[in-house]
Amino acid sequence: MPRINLLPWREQQRTLRRKEFWLAAGGAALAAIMFALVGKLIYSGRIDEQLARNALLKSEISKLDTKIADILNLEDRKRRLVARMEIIEKLQRSRPEIVHLFDSIARAVPNGVYLTALRQNGAKLEIDGIAQSNTRVSTFMRNIDASVWMNNPVLQVVEAAKSSPTGGSSFVLFVNTVGESAASGTGKRDEGAAK
Repeated sequence: MPRINLLPWREQQRTLRRKEFWLAAGGAALAAIMFALVGKLIYSGRIDEQLARNALLKSEISKLDTKIADILNLEDRKRRLVARMEIIEKLQRSRPEIVHLFDSIARAVPNGVYLTALRQNGAKLEIDGIAQSNTRVSTFMRNIDASVWMNNPVLQVVEAAKSSPTGGSSFVLFVNTVGESAASGTGKRDEGAAK
């Protein structure tokens, strides 16, 4: 017997297609949401990794900055210590020079000249004194010029001495001092000329 379908089959197909469409649309929406969530998780994970790397780099940079500051501090201390060592070495080398200089001054001072002050500033020596006459000051300057340890005497002031009971002239004289190496070279030259 033949079957006759009296049900509205078109309407059932339409509702079936509608259900399939909404299921497909819901599935697509769900897939899009899942895709977006997975993408967000991946990118947030990468961002977190990069932030962790940045934080690690910042901490390493701060450690290196402190090490650099320590190195600069050590270099500054080293420079100061080297400067001190050079000063000490210079003083050690010049120890005998002061003895020779005072000996040379004592030999250069003629009778009638009295020294009241000696001041040294580097290689310059300022000599204050009182002389019985101006000729004795000239003799003192010639003796200084002949000395191995001093040269180039320059007379700054000569005036009548007010504080001296014997009268005479007070003077201020500037002299260049000679180092030991130059003095020993000059001394050898003078000895060679004397022979």
